[in-house]
Amino acid sequence: MSEENHDEGISKDEVTPVDEAHDSGDALSQAEAILNEAAADAEAPEASDKEAELRDDLLRLQAEYVNYRKRVERDRDVARDVAVQSVFVNLLPVLDDIDAARAHGDLAEGPFASIANKLDAVLEGLGLERIADAGVLFDPNIHEALIQQPHAEIPADHVAQVLRTGFKKGERILRAAQVIVSLGE
Repeated sequence: MSEENHDEGISKDEVTPVDEAHDSGDALSQAEAILNEAAADAEAPEASDKEAELRDDLLRLQAEYVNYRKRVERDRDVARDVAVQSVFVNLLPVLDDIDAARAHGDLAEGPFASIANKLDAVLEGLGLERIADAGVLFDPNIHEALIQQPHAEIPADHVAQVLRTGFKKGERILRAAQVIVSLGE
């Protein structure tokens, strides 16, 4: 067979172009394109049971893929939150030292005061909250009562003094605040 005859044996109709959706690399967009094509074909009266079965399989596969993506995103968020909380827990002794230095007046001004303020701002931006309010109702979920004392100005079962600041991120308590609870008068 000559080269001309060999080329004539291949029909141009046998070569099909590739859809743009297949080139995109996004499986979800590929599935949607196939579903749209199948929906158009399914409206035709000659749609067979095999086509309906393939469409159902494709819909099921698309739903599984969407659920998988949501699960991966949720797991990624949980892993990120756990990592951030781990860093916070490891920084708590440093934050205690900064609070002690502030209480003694060592961080009133200067470069270390600036660094401490920036660290506080960054941690607050990441969602770290201090539990350090006196005068609030004692809550065993966020406070650790070390002592109960009578106090004339603060009602019973309220925090009279915070001995060690507690911290939380969102609803999770990283460390309970150690407090003195008032007995009232």
